[in-house]
Amino acid sequence: MSAVTYVEAIVVGALQGVSELFPVSSLGHSILLPAWLGGEWQRDLSIGKDSPYLAVLVAMHVATAVALVVFFRKDWVRIVGGLWTSIRRREIRTPEQRLAWLLVLATIPVGLAGLLLEGLLRDYLGKPVPSAIFLALNGGVLYAAEKFSRRRPAGEADTVDFSAEETLVMRAVTVEEATDVRLAKLRIGEAVLIGAAQILALLPGISRSGITMVAGLRRGLGHEDAARFAFLLATPVILAAGVLKMPTLFAPENQASLGPALVGSVVAGIASYISVRFLTGYFETRTLTPFAVYCVVAGIGSLIFFAV
Repeated sequence: MSAVTYVEAIVVGALQGVSELFPVSSLGHSILLPAWLGGEWQRDLSIGKDSPYLAVLVAMHVATAVALVVFFRKDWVRIVGGLWTSIRRREIRTPEQRLAWLLVLATIPVGLAGLLLEGLLRDYLGKPVPSAIFLALNGGVLYAAEKFSRRRPAGEADTVDFSAEETLVMRAVTVEEATDVRLAKLRIGEAVLIGAAQILALLPGISRSGITMVAGLRRGLGHEDAARFAFLLATPVILAAGVLKMPTLFAPENQASLGPALVGSVVAGIASYISVRFLTGYFETRTLTPFAVYCVVAGIGSLIFFAV
């Protein structure tokens, strides 16, 4: 197989960093873009078993996860601290402790499914036509979620009760803390169902962040809370999957792609950080509809192009 070039790695890195967090499917775009460009790009960027391109994508996923950790670093300090104190004290009392366990439980289904199904689905469905179909379906699901999801009463998202805290001293409460308190109120079953929605993202064209947000909206979360929960859920899943597969990048047949993988990963990390920064602000007031329209148009257009 041909090695990935530096130019290809930079372009794909930028694409990966944006499409992994935007609700438009990074895997679907990683398959469709080379097919659209054709020629050397299609030959070099072919997803398959032992493909150098696949190994490079793994490195880019790790970079995306690192960017998420950096962006949410204060949140992860609170969450990991909550998990630690919960285990040490054998209690689940504070919002941080409860949110930590919700994230743990919610990542188990997709972790098991990824180990069992990812390779099989990628090998059979990692082609332009299936990716185009699933991308269009992804858009349809995003649009349906906006039309039919439950809506919370006005003002509910802004009301947070901190009366259970031990201290009597008034303190400033950050927006992130207030959001985490709301997320911690999710029932265990609701959190697990939202996390399990990520399993559908194993299908090329179905967005991880998008389908997780849809599940959150269906459980009554607002756009901002659903996006935040989706990004928090995605971080350990993407990081664990990337680290688990990272050794494939250092296989002898992939040595020529190591340099491009490093450069592409830096680009992916930067693009991911910019993307999550933009999206956390975007979903404070806006919806999934523009992404739904894009996915339907791009998916149907690609399907026509590759199937006709």
